[in-house]
Amino acid sequence: VQLQASGGGLVQFGGSLRLSCAASGFTHNQYGIGWFRQAPGKEREGVSCFRLIDSQTSYADSVKGRFTISRDNAKNTVYLQMSSLRPEDTAVYYCAAGRGNGSCRYGTAGMDYWGKGTLVTVSS
Repeated sequence: VQLQASGGGLVQFGGSLRLSCAASGFTHNQYGIGWFRQAPGKEREGVSCFRLIDSQTSYADSVKGRFTISRDNAKNTVYLQMSSLRPEDTAVYYCAAGRGNGSCRYGTAGMDYWGKGTLVTVSS
């Protein structure tokens, strides 16, 4: 399994960005695809997760109502649409995949494969 995150950049307070996670190597759909972020000096935290088998989604409380996770099957890509961005959203964002339909429940511990991160910077 390989994952490639892209779409990060510099955006002003209140702006929007869409991150993409291109995934390959899956032989079945019993995976969870998660977005995580890590700000300087802080631990990596879960942002959102997408369960491939039934498209169930989950979000951290800090991003509910502002971020939307979705999937494009034809492109094997999972997106994270981020709106109403705040300076506290500044972080390196990573996408990850966990084996099993329950992987989204366990945050970073549930993930088995990680892509390289993409930096999101929100200016005030």
